[in-house]
This record gives sequence, structure tokens and C-alpha cells, in this order.
Amino acid sequence: MRVIHPTAIVDARAELGEDVEIGPYAVIGPHVRIGAGTRVMAHAVIDGHTTLGARCEVFPMASVGQKTQDLKYKGGVTYLEIGHDTVIREFVTINTATNEGKKTVVGSHTLLMAYCHVAHECIVGDHVIMANVATLAGDVIVEDYAVLGGMAGVHQFCRIGRMAMVGACTKIVQDVVPYTIVDGNPAAACGVNRVRMQRQQVGEENQRAVMEAYRLLFRQQLKAKEAVARIRAELGGYAEAEHMAAFVEGSERGIVR
Repeated sequence: MRVIHPTAIVDARAELGEDVEIGPYAVIGPHVRIGAGTRVMAHAVIDGHTTLGARCEVFPMASVGQKTQDLKYKGGVTYLEIGHDTVIREFVTINTATNEGKKTVVGSHTLLMAYCHVAHECIVGDHVIMANVATLAGDVIVEDYAVLGGMAGVHQFCRIGRMAMVGACTKIVQDVVPYTIVDGNPAAACGVNRVRMQRQQVGEENQRAVMEAYRLLFRQQLKAKEAVARIRAELGGYAEAEHMAAFVEGSERGIVR
């Protein structure tokens, strides 16, 4: 059974799943689709061509699916897609894409704490945590299980790798290698995120392979191509190490050293 507060403004064209709750003074636009069991709290706004999955929570004053802030936007239909079981806390802003037909994506089981910002055409994976005021500029990719500390800022077109951790107040202007910890301004790699790997039940041998790949990338004074070649030659049987190698190989902005 849907519960819509009498002060909420819900466009008749919006699609609401079963057991959706819409709180006081919330606003739901005409092109919005909300999955079953999702709760939209007081004064939240969901607009644009936005799809919100099941069992999500949107807290007061969040702004979801509004037009991109990118000055290159020239009109046209753009999209926002949010997965299931994702929590969007107070004053979070998530924008639709800039380019016609493109989309911004936030995955499932992700937590965006208060005042976070996800800009146009970002892709945020599953099980990501963004602490308070963490901010993504446009076209950023955040892989699954990554963690961004409070007030971290990520430059356009950067990538944050799987299970990486970005320290609070860190400025990111290059790619963060999967499974690593980076901190500071300028950001610097300062270790392997073993806690996250342990929590996600990555095996001990695989953890050791990640640590060896880290040593080759950051402690051996090797060029990136040389380190990638060594990782593939010596650690090719470990998926995590291969992912690190492929990530570095695909970097266009360079990696945080």
C-alpha cells in the first residue's frame, strides 16, 4: 500500500511501486519511476528522467535528478539511474547527464551521506560509501566497495578503483588504484586497504598478491608499464592483481603515486 502525505506534490505521470512512502512536502516529477518499498522523506525532490530502485531511502532536502550543473548542457533528454537498497542522506545532490541520451548511474547498496554531490555522467558502483560532503565532479567512475572520506573532492574524469579508500579532505586529480588507500593534498598512496578486503572475504593469498602488486607499482621505482608487465608475469593467477594491472593500463590521467 502506497502512503503519500497530503502535502506532497506527486505528478500523476510518475510511476510508484508498491509500498512506496512519500513524506510531507516532497516533490516527485512526471518522469520519475520509484521502486517498491522506497521511502522519500519530507521536502526531498526527485525530478528529471530518474529511476530509483526498490527499498531505497531518500532523506529530507535531498535533490535527486535535477538538471546538470554543467554549462555545456544544450538541452535534450538525459537520465539518472539509481539501484536498489541505496541510501541518500540529507542535502545530497545527484544530477542527470549532460549529453543527450546519456545517464548518471548510482549502484545498489550504496550510502551517500549528508551533503554529498554526484555530478553529471558519473558512474558510482555497488556497496560504495561516500562520507559527508564527499564530492564527485563530472564523468567520475567509482568502482564497487570503494570508500570516500568526508570532504574528499574528485576531479573530472578520474576513477576510484574497487575497494579503494580515499581519506577525508583528500584532493583526487588522478586515478586511485584498486585496493589501495590514498590520503592528503596532494593525494599520495599510503598502503593497501586490507580491512576492506577482509570484510569482503578476500582470501589471504589474494591479499598477499595485492600487496605484492602494490610493491611493484609503488615501491620499486618502476614505470607504470614495467610494473604492469611484472604483475602479469608474476601474479597473473590472481584476479585482484590482474584488476590492478588492467586498471593502471587503462588510466588516462595517470595514477595517484
